[in-house]
Amino acid sequence: MDNKKPITVVKIGGNIIDDATELKQFLADFSKIEGNKVLVHGGGKSATKMAKSIGLIPQMIDGRRITDAAMLEVVVMIYAGQINKDIVAQLQAINTNAMGFSGADGNLIQSQKRNHPTIDYGFVGDVKKINTPLLETLISSGIVPVFCAITHDKNGQLLNTNADTIASEVAIALSEVFEVTLSYCFEKPGVLFDAEDDSSVIKKMNQELYAKLKAEKAIHSGMIPKLDNCFNSLSKGVQVIKIGHHKMLKDANAVCTRIEL
Repeated sequence: MDNKKPITVVKIGGNIIDDATELKQFLADFSKIEGNKVLVHGGGKSATKMAKSIGLIPQMIDGRRITDAAMLEVVVMIYAGQINKDIVAQLQAINTNAMGFSGADGNLIQSQKRNHPTIDYGFVGDVKKINTPLLETLISSGIVPVFCAITHDKNGQLLNTNADTIASEVAIALSEVFEVTLSYCFEKPGVLFDAEDDSSVIKKMNQELYAKLKAEKAIHSGMIPKLDNCFNSLSKGVQVIKIGHHKMLKDANAVCTRIEL
């Protein structure tokens, strides 16, 4: 009989991070999750704001950021520095023993520079390997890992990496030793049939419906990599995947989108 302990991997989006009140409430909800947990955060809006303030023009393709050398400096500073440490400090203030990481720390997340046939994404990484034994040791020691969206290639190069992908790959790796629930939290109550109508939540999303909505352009930009990651995770051992507002962390009956194969 499989007696894996449960663990919750939670990813938060930039709009929650940018709203101090919302972030405080999210972290309060996150801290109350019973048992083992891991937090993964992005921070795209803050990086975009900083980049513009120093004259850089951010570029996005299908919800993924093009990262040249100057932009990489900005995202490392904002993601691994300001945002990560602010979240860790706030969690410590509410008695959650958080520790902040980039993928380079302890070689926890190794990536390779993205090689795309037509687009040069710059210093963008695709996750290659998670150091599951070290991650498991940290979690078993009562540490709550907080990952930012920066990884490395084991050759000294830091890489900007999609936070949804990091959450997905961490969840898949941990599913070997834990029973994993993966929750993507953002400002909306779930994936919506109509982006302008918060009451139009798709309560169950399977691959057939996803393909249909993508073809109709009802699902686009940043939601595409998010859902691609969800289906990938589900096919590789992650037990439960939910997308929605962080209310779902404390209320099992909260409206959200559940991902099904």
